[in-house]
Amino acid sequence: MRTYYKSEWIGAANACRALIAAMIAALALTACKAGVPPPLAPADPVTSERQAQAFIEALKPHRPGRPVIAVLALNEGTETTDFLLTHGLLARSDIADVQAVAPRQGRVALYPALQVENVQDIAGFDRKHPSGADYVIVPAMHDDNDPRITGWLRQQVGKGARIIGVCAGGLVLGQAGLLDGHRFASHWYYRSTLAERHPGATYVPHQRYVVDRGVATTTGITASIPAMLALVEAIGGREKAKTLAAELGVSSWNPAHDSSRFGLDAGRAWTYMVNKAAFWRHERWSMDVRDGMDDIALALAADAWARTGRVTVDAVSASGPVRLRSGLVLAAHPAAEAAPHVPMATELKPLQQLDRGLCEIGQRFGAAQREWVMLEMEYPGPAADCAFG
Repeated sequence: MRTYYKSEWIGAANACRALIAAMIAALALTACKAGVPPPLAPADPVTSERQAQAFIEALKPHRPGRPVIAVLALNEGTETTDFLLTHGLLARSDIADVQAVAPRQGRVALYPALQVENVQDIAGFDRKHPSGADYVIVPAMHDDNDPRITGWLRQQVGKGARIIGVCAGGLVLGQAGLLDGHRFASHWYYRSTLAERHPGATYVPHQRYVVDRGVATTTGITASIPAMLALVEAIGGREKAKTLAAELGVSSWNPAHDSSRFGLDAGRAWTYMVNKAAFWRHERWSMDVRDGMDDIALALAADAWARTGRVTVDAVSASGPVRLRSGLVLAAHPAAEAAPHVPMATELKPLQQLDRGLCEIGQRFGAAQREWVMLEMEYPGPAADCAFG
């Protein structure tokens, strides 16, 4: 018995040392991958307003009639907030015919959480809109070089569509050949990748969204909010955007952004690696969903909790799939017994819900984990006192 326990301990110790070595190597690679945030000061308010107006002017409709907006997805994996928030916000604005499109009809797996069903396929969209979309929104995707996606984007550009790559959707635009020679913004983690892949392109720091000759890009996940509000203003006018912003709890949608706050240092990278290694602490949590639920609040809450690395978020409903406010159908199944629930406060506006969720993440998992989620979502963070009425 004594020899057995000693051998077991030695095996565990060796496994632990191997894990630590792998984490250190991954830490070094991750830090190199992310690059160093640019040491430039954020733009002043006058410059930010000028940049916002340039974006709005560049994206005003150039065809008569109600615009058609395609929110693109890859069935095998599309970022949760990039997809649900952009589709939900634009559908709520009622300024355009907004359609979710994927290579195949049916289910789209979202990451880091949730799934949607009954999304139309590209072929069906093309039959209904042979002249193409006016705008195509491109979220981050699991595969940034799927030929079904990149080929269709080139076709849409050829028909006159303006393309907006949200977050790491810029990688997809790059693979489609749409960033060469262009100015671009990007999620902080991928700016060096894009610069390496497209040496003729120019990264623009300190702007949440950038447009250059019909191709727009944004910074990380939560930049989808100001970018889509700017698009709403371009199509529907300032008052329409103001009304929608108030519903979301947003005070401003100009592109001002301090890029130097977002990047990896040793502490942040170590938090990430330790969290990924601590698989024994991972839990499956339920999120109660219902017909008519707000896509935007749902996306922000599910995304934030799933990005802690401690939680897998499952949509649950006793009645099965539910139809969200935008019309999208969300996959759901009955709740598992005794599963913890993702906290949602229905009285809060979507951005307030995100802020409260981040505070609750900090209370449950610690400040370092909350900071990591904010970093991944490229979000400045909640009110310092975490007090909500």
